[in-house]
Amino acid sequence: MMCDAISHTSLLGIVLAYFITRDLSSPFLLAAAVLVGVGTALLTEALENAGFAASDAATGVVYTFLFATAVFLISKYSGSAHLDTDAVLLGEAAFAPFARLSVNGFDIGPKAVYSAAAVLCLNAVFIILFFKELKLSIFDAALAECFGFRPRALRYAVVTLACLTSSAAFSAAGSVLVVALMSAPPATALLFSRDLKSALFLSVAIAVLNSALGFAAALALDVSIAGSVAVISGLFFFAASEIKLYRG
Repeated sequence: MMCDAISHTSLLGIVLAYFITRDLSSPFLLAAAVLVGVGTALLTEALENAGFAASDAATGVVYTFLFATAVFLISKYSGSAHLDTDAVLLGEAAFAPFARLSVNGFDIGPKAVYSAAAVLCLNAVFIILFFKELKLSIFDAALAECFGFRPRALRYAVVTLACLTSSAAFSAAGSVLVVALMSAPPATALLFSRDLKSALFLSVAIAVLNSALGFAAALALDVSIAGSVAVISGLFFFAASEIKLYRG
């Protein structure tokens, strides 16, 4: 639920930074998106701790409010700019290869490839370095504190990485695909594995498979790539659920 919220509310940071810089390639867009995403987690926790709402209700209220504010600002003030509601929801995966990265005048490939690779490496390094701490904090925060770990700090580190990941993927993937790939592959992997380490690898493999099948389906049917991948991810999860149910 928090990943869903972050992938939507980080849009507000992108919109506000764009209105200031008027440059969709500005690094300030990514920084603002991360700040708003972390702010989402802080505001949700504040509402929960104050007793105004339960965790799920607080998350729902905060993320719908911030996301709706971003969509309103886009609809009202962006006009015919590249930043529009269709791009927000479904992204522009088909056009991602046209945004090129040049170094000293040499074209070295699509920007999305390098930004995605950088975020992937950052996430992988974080998980490898703090796997033990993350595992204990997730399943038993009280015990983690007894061992001297800081589950609250780790939680916000994970939230920050989730914000960075969703923001880096936003222009190509859109919010629909970001949410689909953050939720469906892990949920599918957990149907077949209860070991955290194997579930992580299985989740990545399923995400890659869903993306490949979704891309092929989009080409065959001439539909949105992001929407197709999201549909395939959902169908794959339901099929896995049926298999799990049949096997007992």
